[in-house]
Amino acid sequence: MSDDSIHSSLSSDSCEYYQTEIFDQLPSVQACRLEQNRQSLLEASEANQDGPEPRENISHGHLSRGPKDKASTRPLRNLVMCIQGKRNARDRRKMQISNIGFWDSWRRSQSIYMKRVMAQMGGALKGLLPWQQTLRTINGRFGVGVKAYFVFLRYLVFLNLLHCALISGFILGPTAFYGSSAHLKFGANDSVLDFFLGTGYLDRSPVFFGFYTRGSLNLPCLNTPLLYLAGIFTILFLSLIMVVRRTVVGYKHTWILGKQYSVNVSYKIFCGWDFSIQDRASATLKRSFIRNDLKLFLEEQSFSLREAQRTLPQKVRLYLLRFIFNLIVLSLLGGAFYLIYFATKTSQNMHHWMVSLVLQYLPPITITFVNLFLPHMFRKISSFEDYSFTTQVNATLLRSIFLKLASLGIYLFFVFDQTKNQPCRENIFGREMYKLSNFNFLATLCNAFLFSYPRKLLQEKYPSSLLAHLSGKQHFLIPFNVLDLVYSQTVSWVGVYYCPLLPLIGTVTLMATFYIKKFTVLRCCVAEQRMLRGSSSSVLFHFMLLLGLIMAAVTLGVNFWIPNTNTFSCGPFGNGGSLFNVTGECVARLPSSAQTTLRYLSSEAFALPLILTEVIILTSYVSRGRANQKAIERLKDMLVLVTLRLECASGKSPGVGPSGEMGFSLSLYICIPFFLTEQLR
Repeated sequence: MSDDSIHSSLSSDSCEYYQTEIFDQLPSVQACRLEQNRQSLLEASEANQDGPEPRENISHGHLSRGPKDKASTRPLRNLVMCIQGKRNARDRRKMQISNIGFWDSWRRSQSIYMKRVMAQMGGALKGLLPWQQTLRTINGRFGVGVKAYFVFLRYLVFLNLLHCALISGFILGPTAFYGSSAHLKFGANDSVLDFFLGTGYLDRSPVFFGFYTRGSLNLPCLNTPLLYLAGIFTILFLSLIMVVRRTVVGYKHTWILGKQYSVNVSYKIFCGWDFSIQDRASATLKRSFIRNDLKLFLEEQSFSLREAQRTLPQKVRLYLLRFIFNLIVLSLLGGAFYLIYFATKTSQNMHHWMVSLVLQYLPPITITFVNLFLPHMFRKISSFEDYSFTTQVNATLLRSIFLKLASLGIYLFFVFDQTKNQPCRENIFGREMYKLSNFNFLATLCNAFLFSYPRKLLQEKYPSSLLAHLSGKQHFLIPFNVLDLVYSQTVSWVGVYYCPLLPLIGTVTLMATFYIKKFTVLRCCVAEQRMLRGSSSSVLFHFMLLLGLIMAAVTLGVNFWIPNTNTFSCGPFGNGGSLFNVTGECVARLPSSAQTTLRYLSSEAFALPLILTEVIILTSYVSRGRANQKAIERLKDMLVLVTLRLECASGKSPGVGPSGEMGFSLSLYICIPFFLTEQLR
């Protein structure tokens, strides 16, 4: 190496500056940093009056930004630079301390110390998240897509824990203090079957809607019905906010970093390794992760090339084939819906207790088996439609989620229709949701230990047998497992009004599902040959969850608007009470100013300013999005210029060399990825 390449004219400060994250250059972020930049300019001007210009504050005419300031507060041993660079950084810090007073120096040292403590506390809190090591192991062996499933499952566990806390605060707590528990005794007619059917003792317990009566807490604006409604509405509202936020944030990052800012193979090769890894097992997992990421990248590039080479007759033939397959999918959906209708009608017949138990679970069994077999058929159909691997997974997910939500909606419609004239129909509806939740977990348990594990044992003990060859290797099918999670969470949201303890049941079943799926993945499955992109899949997961939440809200709204015609009602709205009666009585006791405000908010006069406010907010977000898009395009050009500057500073030609060949660095960036591509193929 020449002296020019060793002693580069490009300082370490400028290298740190150009490592600034792309989001720090967006107009929205720069607007938030305006006050910080002004303060930094004032400090720099004061420092210039007393001594030389501190190089850590101003570099190449630009003010320091977030990552630059963060790097100046990090310990020297944690900085990713050579020994000489750390010595220079230490000298610059000493120079800055010598140019300021004792009080300012002490205040700055305390600020740096507090930032380090907060950073260490944040790292410790992240380490307390459950199943972190399991997620890293799954990420290294099976890729980001399978890890995204387990992260999604952990998110649902936290969401249900939040629901349990809200149920305890709004419903269980006031009922325990002001309610009566005289009817919780185990009667002579109660049996163990009650815990499977939701009848008898369980029907009188806090599991279902009918247990929560008014009790002694019967104030006009503080009573059991209002607290019950407040708890349910708070659960749905917070769930909506959390799911929408994760969906929007995930879509934003996918859109910015997916199609608009594609990363080439050189970045994956030269910048993908984590040099802080010191354990051999962690290094093996990281290597597997990089290999899986490169496999997915090559698969996408190969499909894009093949798609661009299609002729017009090939496109027409492909579209006709896809149309025929969509007709087949619609036929399968229609047959599944009729089968659910037939099972719901048959379950109303009464027979011997054993036959009655099977008939009571006939609709959940039918829905489970329909949701088990049809998604596999959808998967086979999508493989013939000539989509990319990620598009095949997304198409299978959309068809299957429509199947699951539509089948659940049809079943809810039949249950509403059959129970509208029965006494305490809320408990009957809650029992159906209770049975759906239990059987869904039972199906997961049986699939793991009665199908997947024996199949793996057969392949290990008798690998040359005909049955082992026919069964083939097991893969963790992400679409179907995600659909099970979305379906179970949708059942929990739909039934939380009729079965308030359903989130607690869901929390226990989801935690058990995590360990069951962990055993299935690590013990029984092998990695897919084609990997799934985790970012787009996570967005689709939360979008399907949002559809389930909307379905739950629609179901609850229909239940409120349909009048209860039977003479006997139970629960907090017993004795002819309803949602509108309870809220109307509370509003009538409020002061006149509060009543006038509520009437204005519910009138048509409030609709116009609300719509105008929404238009202004949406216009501002659209303008910010366009500005960010232009900034991203400019930053892409800046990255090219920075690359050329680094090449020139290192003494290598960024273009064509004197002999007509590419420079050494560019040839390195081009030849090594192609060599690795051939090795991976």
